[in-house]
Amino acid sequence: QIQLVESGGGLVQAGASLRLSCTASPRTNSPFIMAWFRQAPGKERDLVAGISWLGNTYYADSVKGRFTISRTGARTMAFLQMNDLKPEDTAVYYCAASRRAALTTERHEYPFWGQGTQVTVST
Repeated sequence: QIQLVESGGGLVQAGASLRLSCTASPRTNSPFIMAWFRQAPGKERDLVAGISWLGNTYYADSVKGRFTISRTGARTMAFLQMNDLKPEDTAVYYCAASRRAALTTERHEYPFWGQGTQVTVST
């Protein structure tokens, strides 16, 4: 079991930046990937960015060049740096994890989820 706790959401104006954090516990040496999904009202929960055990990354086209996912050396924390935020980035952002070394973009392959953190971008 991997427990995930997110933090860092909030209300910002368009063009601003936010940094989301996700802490995974318990600490383990077994490989697991971490990812950020987001869900806007009335929409599906979509993958935003993911990072593998070895640091390979994936980004949705809509956030490439604006968002950066990273992980601490101990791999127990993941961050999503979000720059140049747009109103269409407004959503609840969820941290997710999966006990595998290689990235997957399939939502159903992430069994562990955080509680979510709201990001609201105003015009």
